[in-house]
Amino acid sequence: MNLKITHYNNFFDVKGILDKHSVQKFQNEINEAFEKLQSITISLEGLESIDKYGVMALAKLHNESLSKHKQLSIIGSGCKDLYNHFKTNDAA
Repeated sequence: MNLKITHYNNFFDVKGILDKHSVQKFQNEINEAFEKLQSITISLEGLESIDKYGVMALAKLHNESLSKHKQLSIIGSGCKDLYNHFKTNDAA
């Protein structure tokens, strides 16, 4: 499944695959929202898989939220690839 992002106000629902091929779409949509909104919630519940580019995009988004003084919440059980990445980094 390709990446599909739907949103209502400041809530973004991400479904499909967040990888090298779809990360630009994700970044464009969220960055546009950051310009207009003070807080954003992103649900990864429908995310099927994520590669290192997707993980880096989420990390970059987190850093941008801090530098722009915006509130960012990432929710959902999402896919195991993302959690395994952070779990591995915590152990290292």
